[in-house]
Amino acid sequence: MDLYSTLLPRPAHSDTHDGHLDLTGGVVVRAAGPHDPRLVPRVARRLSDLGILVLPDGPAAPPGTAVTVSVVEGTPREWYRLTVSAAGITVEASDEQGVGHALTTFAQLLPTDALRVASRDRGAWSVPCGSVEDAPVHEWRGGMLDVARHFFPKRTVLRYIDLLAEHRFNRLHLHLTDDQGWRIASERFPRLASGASWRASTRLGPEGAHDDTPHGGCYTLADLTEIAEHGRSRGVVVVPEIDVPGHTSALRAAYPELGQAGVDHTVQDTVWAGGSSLSPTAPVVAFLSQVLDELCEAMDPPYVHLGGDECDMSWWEQDPAVAAEMAEHGYTQARQMHGHMLRSLAEHLRGRGVRALVWDEGYVTGGVLDDTIVMAWRGDAAASRAATTHDVVRSPLFPTYFNFDQSDDPAEPRSEGGPITVDDVAAFAPAPTGWTAEQRSHVLGGQFQVWTEWVPTEERLDYLVFPRAAVLAEVLWSGTPDDPRDLLRRLELHTGRLEALGVSFRPLAGPHPWQQGGTGVWRRTSSGTIEATRSWVESISEEP
Repeated sequence: MDLYSTLLPRPAHSDTHDGHLDLTGGVVVRAAGPHDPRLVPRVARRLSDLGILVLPDGPAAPPGTAVTVSVVEGTPREWYRLTVSAAGITVEASDEQGVGHALTTFAQLLPTDALRVASRDRGAWSVPCGSVEDAPVHEWRGGMLDVARHFFPKRTVLRYIDLLAEHRFNRLHLHLTDDQGWRIASERFPRLASGASWRASTRLGPEGAHDDTPHGGCYTLADLTEIAEHGRSRGVVVVPEIDVPGHTSALRAAYPELGQAGVDHTVQDTVWAGGSSLSPTAPVVAFLSQVLDELCEAMDPPYVHLGGDECDMSWWEQDPAVAAEMAEHGYTQARQMHGHMLRSLAEHLRGRGVRALVWDEGYVTGGVLDDTIVMAWRGDAAASRAATTHDVVRSPLFPTYFNFDQSDDPAEPRSEGGPITVDDVAAFAPAPTGWTAEQRSHVLGGQFQVWTEWVPTEERLDYLVFPRAAVLAEVLWSGTPDDPRDLLRRLELHTGRLEALGVSFRPLAGPHPWQQGGTGVWRRTSSGTIEATRSWVESISEEP
């Protein structure tokens, strides 16, 4: 088998040459020319993780296969060229991220057992000779993990970063706050951990029964530092999200003075979003600014997502404090305060050198900063409008909501809707040809979303994300596939790599018996209604 024809994402250029490189005797990693001092240790660490013996370099170094790493100036961001010959391995790259991508490609050329922590013949590898030259089509290639509806421990988030890196994703959007839980253990505001981070019970949907089991958890600031640093070491930028002013029931349960006066607040126990909002006034902005300061000090992120979606503004105009600020700024509509709040927080972030993102509702209400990035979840129309003036990250419900079913098979476990199939993901065009050149230039890339209302375990997370994430990885890295049959062939082979990595993926032919919905709470009760869902999303895309 020509292993160079199995690579996923598909590289821009690859060639197979005669012969193999035997790695049994180990390798020596060296840099050629000016380079980042982190490159050689990074390459050595990755090769060692793949079971390859890395020998020390120096005058008395034992003989071993040479792995030469160099930085090539004037090449595109994340570009790399990997050459494997009988004499050794050459990695040329534009930057540290490009080196990481070259190593990911190299790992796919090894036997799948190299991806295991241990195997019987570990290290006795040989690699076919050949070359790969590649660079991504899109800058932003991400996955979103909602840890608010269901909390996932730090080890799951770190593993998730590793899996994203194995597929050349370079963003992890971490949805840290929502109605059902707040996941940041603030040191300035301790009630966020003690009161907002857990709920007494969970209901799966409005009609669901209470499970009477407390659920919760949060990340310390040290945890968030570790998560961000691990992401950087794998070429994945972690983008934290504090969703405001809506989706804030948990926050208001801990600090009710931030919301509507005289209204009781609790951490919601149902997985569905409820109407909730903060007051958009200056004292609340000051509170949130302090939380953002803690977050930025812990994670040093280049981006922070401010949310802005699905906000209940119905009470704002009748609230004396909100009405007073509206009058002060000359506003006549409550929605102007929504934009004002997001803009104020984005300006605070800008002062720290951090760029803000919002969901598309934040763009619709107006007033966001010119450099704020818009994540458009409500279809092509919302993204198209935003792309006339702002950079956008494509994240439409269809086909990037991976918390939806993967097929209409009655055996599928219940989820939020769907189906969204592998073929649907493969057909996704982040920058549609029908858009103007100006609009297309504003498309930074895209990402998938996993809202975890129906995702209580890591196994369920794996099942929903893979193999669809592998397909989106190709779309964002290489462009929309021009040969779906070839993609399916490579995807089938790629599931062997997922198995070696310990991923509980959904087989292409359908769920394993132990992955099916059965006859209990996870039983699928109706066929998917994705077309109706798509129409509904488009119909509300101009609403704030």
